[in-house]
Amino acid sequence: MTEQIDQGSINSALWNACDTFRGTISSDTYKDFILTMLFLKYISDVWQDHYEQYKVEYGDEPELIEEMLKNERFVLPKEANFYTLWEHRHEPGNGERIDQALHAIEEANGTKLKDAGKSVFQDISFNTDKLGEEKQKNTILRHLLEDFAKPELNLKPSRVGDLDVIGNAYEYLIEKFAAQGGKKAGEFYTPPAVSDLIAELLDPQPGDTICDPACGSGSLLMKCGRKVLTNHNSKQYALYGQEAIGSTWSLAKMNMFLHCEDNHKIEWGDTIRNPKLLDKNADLMLFSIVTANPPFSLDKWGHDEAEHDKFSRFKRGVPPKTKGDYAFILHMIETLQPKTGRMGVVVPHGVLFRGSSEGKIRTQLIEENLLDAVIGLPEKLFYGTGIPAAILLFKKQKADESVLFIDASREFKSGKNQNLLTEENIAKIVSTYRARASVDKYAYLANLDEIKENDFNLNIPRYVDTFEEEEEIDLMVVRKEREVLKTQLAELEVQMDGYLKELGYCD
Repeated sequence: MTEQIDQGSINSALWNACDTFRGTISSDTYKDFILTMLFLKYISDVWQDHYEQYKVEYGDEPELIEEMLKNERFVLPKEANFYTLWEHRHEPGNGERIDQALHAIEEANGTKLKDAGKSVFQDISFNTDKLGEEKQKNTILRHLLEDFAKPELNLKPSRVGDLDVIGNAYEYLIEKFAAQGGKKAGEFYTPPAVSDLIAELLDPQPGDTICDPACGSGSLLMKCGRKVLTNHNSKQYALYGQEAIGSTWSLAKMNMFLHCEDNHKIEWGDTIRNPKLLDKNADLMLFSIVTANPPFSLDKWGHDEAEHDKFSRFKRGVPPKTKGDYAFILHMIETLQPKTGRMGVVVPHGVLFRGSSEGKIRTQLIEENLLDAVIGLPEKLFYGTGIPAAILLFKKQKADESVLFIDASREFKSGKNQNLLTEENIAKIVSTYRARASVDKYAYLANLDEIKENDFNLNIPRYVDTFEEEEEIDLMVVRKEREVLKTQLAELEVQMDGYLKELGYCD
């Protein structure tokens, strides 16, 4: 029987493999090498496992087995196999061989690892001077191949079982790199608990199309898709995304592949300046669900081009030049289906109350009755920033003209560097949102008139009163307690004098 392995052991071995690069290049650089090698090792182990299974079933018939392997969900050319690279690890040219292997995998798998001609590994090269001169580079890559060849990283399905341990390991590494990398690495990663919360709130259904216009590594998108599978035992959904950073787009594509999310379309490009998710008429595609954790208050987001936007996304107003939060919000609103569209977006608290052009946009969105709920989150949830954030929920068709405010800022589990939302915290937020009723010191259902009275300011403390009254002090009771204490003190002083006299310290 094949020895099984748990998730923790795989995660630990992968993190230890990072030691090959530590001290040579930054984690923001070597994350691409580690994640790509994980991808290569996994598909090589799956291929090897299936080859061995066919060999047991059909005997030692290489040509027949090769034909059977053509029916797999991916193709792995022999020269691109991890083990072929490992066998040649002591020879010069490791970087070039790995790059050639990745190119061969792309060519053999058609559109699965490409979008609009852009290849997944286009921005990832192992044959780079970032790893030092040729001799040093060759040694580092030899160590990397040896790290992934260790028994702990035998990723064959027959060993890891039915659990999605590889997808989980991929997410584990992305989270670790985000935690270490600060804001730059954190831009492409939404903490798992926040993704879980948003997915629960949006409640994806079979047949839904789900889009993240700032998808990063794709974790939020996949969490929404998995809700359809978990809650409805259905894979009838489609995932769409766009990502501006080329290497992060590559991570998203590999992440989708490892999680067997074949029904997806992830585009590379700047969503605000150049939206790529268009229909056959070159108009913006419309989706059942749109969700995102866009970069907070992005500077230089495309202000100069916004006034003449051909998709009319900024008809409610153009956001300020140095803060792109409402640029993403307005784009997302315009990509919602007219009746069933619903949306969840993570924003910094400034979005709730800043004035000028943002205030005008916010006012119009509220008057159009698009805003459904405002949920305040605890501080220190997101990588790269300690500031608290909020989730804004929008709906194209609402059952009422009210907005639900939830203050969840005080309920979390403290972590070493990051705070965490627990399952209980998430369940309370979701149940309160669905009940859509006020809860003392936690939630308030505000009507449009109340929001108008607050000048369309959505700052949560204006609606949810979390003030705890101090207990009234009865001065007469305090006076009596003081008299009792004075009497007790006098008695103690007398006793102390007696003890001192007995010990000969007093005349």
